[in-house]
Amino acid sequence: MADGLLAAGELGSEAMGPGPERTGWAAEEKGVFQDEDLCGDRGDRDKPGTSLPSYVLEGRTNFPEIFQTRHLLFYERFRAYQDYILADCKASEVREFTAEFLEKVLEPSGWQAVWHTNVFEVLVEVTDVDFAALKAVVRLARPHLCESRVSTFTVECVSELLELKGHQLPLQELWVVFDDSGAFDQTALAIEHVRFFYQNIWRSWDEEEEDEDDYFVRCVEPRLRLHYDILEDRVPSGLVVDYRSLLSQCEESYRKFSNLRSSLSSCRADTEQENISMVEGLKLYSEIEQLKQKLKLIENPLLRYVFGYQKNSNIQAKGVRANGQKVTHVVSPAMMTGLLQSLLRDRLCQEPCKEDTEIQGGSQGAPGRVFCDMGNSTGTAFGHRPACTGPRRRHRRRLLPTFHSDPLSAVNACFEGDTVIVCPGRYMVPGAFSIADSIELEGYGLPDDVVIENRGTGDTFVDCTGADVKISSIKFVQHGAVEGILIIHRGKTTLENCVLQCETTGVTVRTSAEFLMKTSDLYGAKGAGIEIYPGSKCTLSDNGIHHCKEGILIKDFLDEHYDVPQISMANNVIHNNEGYGVVLVKPTIFSDLQESAQDGAEENTALERQTSGEADAGDTADLEELIGCVARRVVPAVGSGLAEQVEGNCEIVNELVAASAQKGQLRRKRLSELGITQADDNLMSQEMFVSIVGNQFRWNGKGSFGTFLF
Repeated sequence: MADGLLAAGELGSEAMGPGPERTGWAAEEKGVFQDEDLCGDRGDRDKPGTSLPSYVLEGRTNFPEIFQTRHLLFYERFRAYQDYILADCKASEVREFTAEFLEKVLEPSGWQAVWHTNVFEVLVEVTDVDFAALKAVVRLARPHLCESRVSTFTVECVSELLELKGHQLPLQELWVVFDDSGAFDQTALAIEHVRFFYQNIWRSWDEEEEDEDDYFVRCVEPRLRLHYDILEDRVPSGLVVDYRSLLSQCEESYRKFSNLRSSLSSCRADTEQENISMVEGLKLYSEIEQLKQKLKLIENPLLRYVFGYQKNSNIQAKGVRANGQKVTHVVSPAMMTGLLQSLLRDRLCQEPCKEDTEIQGGSQGAPGRVFCDMGNSTGTAFGHRPACTGPRRRHRRRLLPTFHSDPLSAVNACFEGDTVIVCPGRYMVPGAFSIADSIELEGYGLPDDVVIENRGTGDTFVDCTGADVKISSIKFVQHGAVEGILIIHRGKTTLENCVLQCETTGVTVRTSAEFLMKTSDLYGAKGAGIEIYPGSKCTLSDNGIHHCKEGILIKDFLDEHYDVPQISMANNVIHNNEGYGVVLVKPTIFSDLQESAQDGAEENTALERQTSGEADAGDTADLEELIGCVARRVVPAVGSGLAEQVEGNCEIVNELVAASAQKGQLRRKRLSELGITQADDNLMSQEMFVSIVGNQFRWNGKGSFGTFLF
């Protein structure tokens, strides 16, 4: 998979713009891209010749140029697989459909290619193509060109290797030599699509999946989207690592399972070893199925967004300083004594300094320090202590602030219990804040005057894992972060009087974390303003959450069980969001189906007991009440006159109960497959909402409350 994860952009949109003199799939592709204004300016398009650029293999100057086809855009590959190669084939028909496609567009002979492996590159000439096997029949080109990373690997070794392979090589290992005539454009593109498919899309176990006519929809499209989401940094790096690890584990487990299955098929005797192997095989099969479900969860873009992932934070807390001292870190671009006077008066000491002069920070980027004598309250410049005249003054003198020019360095220098005071200004930080200790980060002024802006790329802007982190009176402006502006992995984080200007997701409250947000404003998230994971605790009061995709999204997981989150909301205004104000991701439909089945079983049992006379009159419901109950469940779906028809006819009642349950199952299944969110006015009655008081929901695109069914 790593070979395919190269940065896009070198080729751009001109990769699949073949000349108009050619026919077939490539010519149709050109027409589509022209409609999208994606062909670019390549001069006279009616002039015969190639429309594909070329490049030289790195460090291989003796080799001829080859076609550059690796940087095709998403919709170029999507169109090729959907309309020309795979269409509506089954997983078991992929090779057959691919062979038919190649037979139509591939030149069977007369072209050269570079046989490229991890060990060597060799120039070969194609004499024939075995389409069914997806292999080319080749011979060494003349003059011989061979470059190897192993000094002992010579042209003679290549000849012997070709003999062993019957002079047949997989098409995926061939890179078509550049030809500006345009005759081999389709050949180069076709081989690139086959190579990309088997490197990045195809899985060893696909052929054993359910053989349905939707392989492209079920597997190809989501995997292709994930590949390009990774290329364009739209997937958190931690999730990418998780996905590749899961994929590697699944491939390894499937290899072991296949080998074990082959050994069992060749074994005839019913031996103890065979029974042990069968048990091991069942265990491997179960493991593979679990891994495949996790892979599908990440591959599906909608489920990837809804469920997220459990990121393991590697931030290590420093703990308390060895001397037990707590330091106040002051952040300011240039410290003036007027500002210092205010800090001393409001935060540090009681008596201000008297001269209004600029105070510089420490030398060569080292933080500056001020020592305040509590006896005469005279502040001195960084690092210069007043003379000590006795034990009493030494005892009363204490270290006050450490000065920094940017907030990121201040936070990185913090230990347990420290405080960071950020003076007014606009601070551009290149990386993410990682807060692992219990510290206070506060702005000295109004949030609009204390702005911290992230211009770098990365997963998040602020990561919190400290036991008790407090952030106040700061405006955070996010640019380019993949996962969100603030993530609380664990511990407790309090956000008060802050402004969060988001670009991707807003605040994420992970499992077992606690988040308190007061009198703050959050807006602009392309995802949810606040994502709440199960098992967390979230208290929101007097906040504004607006102009996001969703206001608040409450998540769940497929493969693990957690306690419901505890959510308190008071006097918040959630407005002008694209979707719902609050969206709840409901667990798998099985719990609902079990409740429905249980309700139906109870009603059927009661009905049987009524009709058979086995139950006492005081212990069971009256038949008319039972029929009325069933009618109320069914009437909304089938009509108002049904209640009268079912009276006295127990068999009809049973049929209606079964039909209603079946219809409910089908409806839930459809919603599950489509990933539909639907309005739910009873959402706030869920047990997860501990306290709901005085909130306002206004002008949200789909309504105040919704439920995501899956």
